[in-house]
Amino acid sequence: MNPDSVKSTLQTLAYGNVMAAAARNYQKEMLAQEKAQTSSSVNDEVDLDELMDDPELEKLHADRIAALKREAEKRQSLTKKGHGEYREITEGDFLGEVTGSEKVICHFHHREFYRCKIMDKHLKTLAPSYLDAKFVKIDAENSPFFVTKLGIKTLPCVVLFRKGIAVDRLVGFQDLGGKDDFTTRRLEALFIKKGIIDEKKKNDDEEAEYDESRRRTVRFSANHDSDSE
Repeated sequence: MNPDSVKSTLQTLAYGNVMAAAARNYQKEMLAQEKAQTSSSVNDEVDLDELMDDPELEKLHADRIAALKREAEKRQSLTKKGHGEYREITEGDFLGEVTGSEKVICHFHHREFYRCKIMDKHLKTLAPSYLDAKFVKIDAENSPFFVTKLGIKTLPCVVLFRKGIAVDRLVGFQDLGGKDDFTTRRLEALFIKKGIIDEKKKNDDEEAEYDESRRRTVRFSANHDSDSE
């Protein structure tokens, strides 16, 4: 047999053995990695199961669900009473509306008075954001009995009620700088100061959106003095 041929054959066999060994080692490594991943996944599942069985976590979850349910029921109840929107009521509705909710903001207005229209714009903006208070308006011209009983002389007049009792009022714009271009933010701050609405906590996104929407003020070019009856 040719010596060179024998040497070549041996080299070929040796190369084949090396490749086979390498293939076996690679296969072992892959199996080891797969086993490690499977083990980790099992451990994760065990940890999750342990968390799910944690009585403190279960109680926190149950308390959160109960709180959300109570909040939803409260919102539904208030919405049925007319909260969350700015509505017009009649003299016949007045007593039922102001005694039917704990906190009521009632705007006595005249349809033709410019400053009443300005107040309307701001109250309409605030109403959806403060569900605890009811926002309504009533035509003073068509409600002579309550206008007289409440001693309303100047319009716009916003009367604040707590449990059916008139506790405070805003007469014209005298508490808002005396000018037509006050912002909704200023009116809101005044209501918060008087305790008829509660100050809200907002996250950064809500605050940015809120500031942008309140930046637009309501202006009218006509009479700058308070309208009166």
